[in-house]
Order: sequence, then C-alpha cells, then structure tokens
Amino acid sequence: MEILNPQPPANIAAIEAAYRNVLTPATPLYTVEQFAIRQPAFTAPALRNLIFKAEPRQTSRGTIRGNGLIECGAIARLGRKVLIDEARFLEWIRNQSVKGNS
Repeated sequence: MEILNPQPPANIAAIEAAYRNVLTPATPLYTVEQFAIRQPAFTAPALRNLIFKAEPRQTSRGTIRGNGLIECGAIARLGRKVLIDEARFLEWIRNQSVKGNS
C-alpha cells in the first residue's frame, strides 16, 4: 500500500496573507481609568468628555455631529461599560491635528 504525501497548495502565501488579520490576537481594550493611567496626557474626565461628544447630539440650535471616535473604532461599549482601543484612539488623535496651508 502506497502512502500519499499531501502537497501544500501552491498559493499558501496568499492564503496566509488573507487570514493574517484573523489569526493575530485582538488589541487590548482599557477602561477610562486604565487608559488615563497608561496615557497620562489624558485625564479620566477629559476622556469622558471626548466619549460623550463621540455621538451626534441634539441642541437648541440643531444636531451636532460626533467627533469620530466611534466611527474609527476607538470606543467599544459593553452595556454601561466603555472600553477604549489604545491604538485606534491614538491614531484618531494624530488625525485630528490641523495641517497648515502649503
């Protein structure tokens, strides 16, 4: 009886590349207090203010759009708990800087 030696597919690199994001571990999420300790530039009240302003809200003058934290994926909500993705939050901060006219 002959034993068959299965060959890996020729496009194994393409398959690994397609699943690379799936196979990497998720980035850690931090509570507001934990994030304020890890990033001392942001106090817990300042973070709560940014989180409050992340969603569109109604005022007497109309609708104020959110600041973009939710859209960029920096904020995750689990019931009443608010968790912050550190990498996405810092990326959002970098994108907020105003660029001068060139």
